[in-house]
Amino acid sequence: MASLGDIGLSAAINLLSAFVFLVAFAILRIQPINDRVYFPKWYMKGLRSSPLHSRAFVSKFVNLDFTSYVKFLNWMPAALQMPEPELIDHAGLDSAVYLRIYLLGLKIFAPIAFLAFSVMVPVNWTNNTLDHSSLTYSNIDKLSISNIPLGSNRFWTHLVMAYVFTFWTCYILKREYQVVATMRLHFLASQRRRPDQFTVIVRNVPPDADESVSELVEHFFLVNHPDHYLTHQVVYNAKKLSSLVAKKKKLQNWLDYYQLKYSRNQSARPTKRTGFLGLCGSKVDAMDFYNTEIEKLSKEIELEREKVMQNPKSIMAAAFVSFRTRWGAAVCAQTQQSRNPTIWLTEWAPEPRDVYWDNMAIPYVSLTIRRLIIFVAFFFLTFFFMIPIAFVQSLANIEGIEKAAPFLKPFIEIKFIKSLIQGFLPGIALKLFLIFLPTILMIMSKFEGFISLSALERRAATRYYIFQFINVFLGSIITGTAFQQLDKFIHQSANEIPKTIGVSIPMKATFFITYIMVDGWAGCAGEILRLKPLIFFHLKNFFLVKTDKDREEAMDPGTIGFNTGEPQIQLYFLLGLVYAVVTPFLLPYIIVFFAFAYVVYRHQIINVYNQEYESAAAFWPDVHGRIIFALVISQLLLMGLLSTKEAANSTPLLIALPVLTIWFHIFCKGRYEPAFIRHPLQEAMMKDTLERTREPNLNLKEFLQNAYIHPVFKGDEDNDSEVMSEGWEQEPAVVQTKRQSRRNTPLPSKHSGSVSPSSHSLHES
Repeated sequence: MASLGDIGLSAAINLLSAFVFLVAFAILRIQPINDRVYFPKWYMKGLRSSPLHSRAFVSKFVNLDFTSYVKFLNWMPAALQMPEPELIDHAGLDSAVYLRIYLLGLKIFAPIAFLAFSVMVPVNWTNNTLDHSSLTYSNIDKLSISNIPLGSNRFWTHLVMAYVFTFWTCYILKREYQVVATMRLHFLASQRRRPDQFTVIVRNVPPDADESVSELVEHFFLVNHPDHYLTHQVVYNAKKLSSLVAKKKKLQNWLDYYQLKYSRNQSARPTKRTGFLGLCGSKVDAMDFYNTEIEKLSKEIELEREKVMQNPKSIMAAAFVSFRTRWGAAVCAQTQQSRNPTIWLTEWAPEPRDVYWDNMAIPYVSLTIRRLIIFVAFFFLTFFFMIPIAFVQSLANIEGIEKAAPFLKPFIEIKFIKSLIQGFLPGIALKLFLIFLPTILMIMSKFEGFISLSALERRAATRYYIFQFINVFLGSIITGTAFQQLDKFIHQSANEIPKTIGVSIPMKATFFITYIMVDGWAGCAGEILRLKPLIFFHLKNFFLVKTDKDREEAMDPGTIGFNTGEPQIQLYFLLGLVYAVVTPFLLPYIIVFFAFAYVVYRHQIINVYNQEYESAAAFWPDVHGRIIFALVISQLLLMGLLSTKEAANSTPLLIALPVLTIWFHIFCKGRYEPAFIRHPLQEAMMKDTLERTREPNLNLKEFLQNAYIHPVFKGDEDNDSEVMSEGWEQEPAVVQTKRQSRRNTPLPSKHSGSVSPSSHSLHES
């Protein structure tokens, strides 16, 4: 086991690593040549100009102002200066609320750590149970619950502290939920007009032999929402067209590359081989080759575009339906449209940049089957993934290495090398195995058919958290392969499982401390260094960039990465709540992580990240729910641990804690969650009334005209947008149904705005 000295050396190594990263970042960020890498958000907003244009040759590449090197940490106070309201205007509510997760960690764990070190650490330390045992232990174990003798009355201290920590955590969670819910409602009420405020998506439109999807949608909403329906946009299955457009873009990039190459050296035209990966085949003129390929592909794209727009089978049983008022959209999005609850399903449309268009072509009826398939696939992924992790973890320690390579034993036993292995290897081994996991989970979410990027990220985040809980937390605590653990749990009674895990928790504190230092401390410092974007920017800048526009496209600002960042934060909440009562020595490491990460990510959000969408903090119920889950798990594991300590009098009193915590979660869910899934009609009406007063002549149809057109129809060609918006300009006197058994729609079709290839036949009938 690692001693306090080993942990101290590991902490020093990780702190040194983080400091080196920070110094490297501080130096690189002030170099003019790196300005676009470390401040891309300001360039994208048009509020920063390149320092390369107005400097002497040397100073274009190297900062010669030596006073700026002395103030290399001035970015930290600068990151904290922007007030939260200004931050919301600058980066959006999602980014501001994401930062509040780190503050939430500080609010919860700073007082808990103070109490734990004031009360529980002295209670644990002043025993000598481990001194009189035959067990191998470290000084960290003497600070933990492991140093309390069996049946001791001192366990009452841990029980009381468990109640105090739970009540404090719930108090902070409730207050934060209330604040975030208020921030969301205020943001929605005060933000500028957006298409998604007026638009719902309707899915599972029932088929009809006589009418197209577009005609069905128009008739349905004219009849059932006659005073508020404005227009609609049908959804096309344009997957093939999208792939062709993407292929053309790649070819265009190659053409640009060879044209740039030729412009730099016109002595010889560039050539390429036409075979596999350009390694074999006949040699041809590169620019002529790509010009010809792009011309052929452009014709193919045009044919495919016409095919999509003219073929009824390319129109999905779904549409974006827009209303004259926010109130009308809110009523439609939050009510059942038909007596059959499986058809005409409506929900709020994502904002246009949040739409994941590839999944719009997935039939609604197949979603249940897809989600069942992914559920099974995720189950096997989770348990199979534990096998290589367990194997590598067994090697990534002193005993494992000495067993696999006995000749290294003298070298490994050197104190510095031993501390280095204990402080780095386990955490790094685990981190390496998790590199590809987010990509796999995102692919799974896409297969499930979610239609917005925010929903994709939230689902991937949920799975990532479950995976981390099982593989990183439970997998690191319990020894044995995944299926041995699964078999053990299956054949155990339910009340034995918390005991099995609870007993192992104190022994794994050292591993989790090193994991926090490697993944949290060094990881945050690595995030702010942006080494990968830095290298890629300069490679693109050297080989591909020829204009300022090219240089802007070479920037990679990145995003918060909610699907990976939030589950990682939640793992620290879980560790903090579990170890708060068991081994309080772990808490300062978590507090350092939350404080450091808050400063780092605030800087990144202000200067770097460019969020792809704005969901108005729709993810907060997930954040709250996962912390509640961690709280309940910590209580159950403490019950299991105390039941093995013969604390018969105190253990039963813990049963009330999970019950109270779950009741608290139900209360918060009913009180605050509606603000995140429904929009109050009162708020919608107020916003509509204000808008009508301020802009009485607003042409809302023009505002919504191209909002939900598939991106492949927003091409360079002007005629594409004209074709797609034809229906918006036509206002026939009557919309007549083709179904002979039903009456005509009894309203003039002033609302007709369907963007559909069938609109001509509709008007002619």
